[in-house]
Amino acid sequence: MKSTTFHQAYTRLFALIMLCFTAFGFTNYVGLDSYEIYLNNKLVLKQSVNQPLNLRVLQLGSAAPTDLLRITYKHCHTPNTGTDRSIVVQDENGNTLKKWTFANAHDTDVSMTIPVKELLRLEKDHAARDLSLHYASRELPKGETLAFLKVK
Repeated sequence: MKSTTFHQAYTRLFALIMLCFTAFGFTNYVGLDSYEIYLNNKLVLKQSVNQPLNLRVLQLGSAAPTDLLRITYKHCHTPNTGTDRSIVVQDENGNTLKKWTFANAHDTDVSMTIPVKELLRLEKDHAARDLSLHYASRELPKGETLAFLKVK
């Protein structure tokens, strides 16, 4: 009798665990912002904000001044696109060197485009400093560090 009760308990526990794996194994992560950075139309960086910052390095060494950097930032909530969006380049002390503001997205293209020549100029003018790229919006007023800029 004890053996039957024991096996039934483990069978139910196993069924519950399998149900949880099935139910939660295919759902999207809730509360996770993500972004993609394209150089022209080529994906060069795709990150979730929970990944370590040291993995977020944007290499611009092979970029031409005529290239365009296109950034799409997706918030975890609906609508996925923020409002009053901006991209900022800061030095290691948090000083803002350049700020781009973008209109609220109303169509399918939610990307923010920055000319690479402006980033290259900032890197040249502030060669002794470490520069980083930041995103901010009304939904994320404190902002999020997207990547460190590396030209060489």
